[in-house]
Amino acid sequence: MLALLGAGTVAVLLGLILSNRCSPLVALTIVPALAGLVGGFGHKTADFMVQGITGIAPVAAMFVFAILFFGVMTDAGVLDPLIARILRLVGVDPARIVVTSALLALLVHLDGSGAVCFLVVIPAMRPLYERVGIDKRVLACVVSMAAGVNFLPWTGPTMRAAAALKISTTEIFRPMLAVQAVGLAFAFAAAWWLGRREAYRLCSPVSTTIEAATLQPQTSLQALRRPHLFWVNLMLTVVVVGLLVCGLASPAVVFMLGTAMALVINFPGSASQRERVDTHARAALSMAAILLAAGSFTGVMSGTGALKALAQSVVVHVPAGAASHLPFALALVAMPLSLLFDPDSFYFGVLPVVAEMYRQLGGAPLQVAQAALVGQMTAGFPISPLTPATFLVSGLSGLELSAHQKFAFPFLYAASLIMALACVLFGIFPA
Repeated sequence: MLALLGAGTVAVLLGLILSNRCSPLVALTIVPALAGLVGGFGHKTADFMVQGITGIAPVAAMFVFAILFFGVMTDAGVLDPLIARILRLVGVDPARIVVTSALLALLVHLDGSGAVCFLVVIPAMRPLYERVGIDKRVLACVVSMAAGVNFLPWTGPTMRAAAALKISTTEIFRPMLAVQAVGLAFAFAAAWWLGRREAYRLCSPVSTTIEAATLQPQTSLQALRRPHLFWVNLMLTVVVVGLLVCGLASPAVVFMLGTAMALVINFPGSASQRERVDTHARAALSMAAILLAAGSFTGVMSGTGALKALAQSVVVHVPAGAASHLPFALALVAMPLSLLFDPDSFYFGVLPVVAEMYRQLGGAPLQVAQAALVGQMTAGFPISPLTPATFLVSGLSGLELSAHQKFAFPFLYAASLIMALACVLFGIFPA
């Protein structure tokens, strides 16, 4: 009975989200509440939801203050000098231009937002691509690769995995640092190869009078820039990121303190600080609300025993010898699954079931989370039709969506597969 309740709950949740009949927030709130009542748990359903919300609160807090911190840093223009200098050093060699595109995407994606990354990097680089004659599919592809393999602790997939399995983002991410380095090495190697291929295709020297595009903030944002505080802001960013990676303090606390210091340093006065917070509050609260709703979903699924029962019903059909290969198998298909599942439906609907199944087979749910991160809405999100960022990439690059997907898919999937193999080589999970 509980297994059927669990399967039905997950199926209804996925159906509502994938069909766009409900927003993730609504589905993640109503579906578990109804499931608890249908299962006969009555008022205990509310207790299960509260328990789930309590468990997810630190992750939600981290996300809110991460958005605020990087939003304030971007407003202050901490990346502007770095980006402008890089662009001035590019010259007109296609290989350098393409590699620089990947580097800029990596830097800008430090805030964890794919949309912001694409909105900043593609318009900055596209004029140079057009004037040199480089295929714009290359621009869309390398920017997607650099952002896609950059699954930092405060990015959406990592936080969703942590929330769904009640594991800290640091615990998930720290062992994956070397894996991410391998993915980035592939991304830059592929960018260099694509640039060299474009140089041979163009087959003629490019006029050295072409000037690299420079990143100029919009006029409305000029007043927010704090160039005289560049080194202070850079050091603050380095300290915050260093503390997060080292795990010396709770990520939520690190971002809370970092946000407060960033506001005091760059925007003294309550009025200007309130204005900066209000500017970024919508994005922060929207995701935080989804995370809290997801906590209520996992709370009901765990509290009722439906998740455990569903996993047990699946476990009996898995050959004992295949149990240890589950994380690697998930890693191999994680990236293509981005074309079928949006991040909320996968990480909150599918991942908990797979993790519980693997736990009952004697494995660690942590390995399942890490396997998902090598592709599911990381390397896969820039080509998934289920994320708005994909349409930003194609639209800003001046490409048809299908042209971008066909060109970028092999490179993004290759990056995912290489990171999956790296996980095995580094002992993160067995082959």
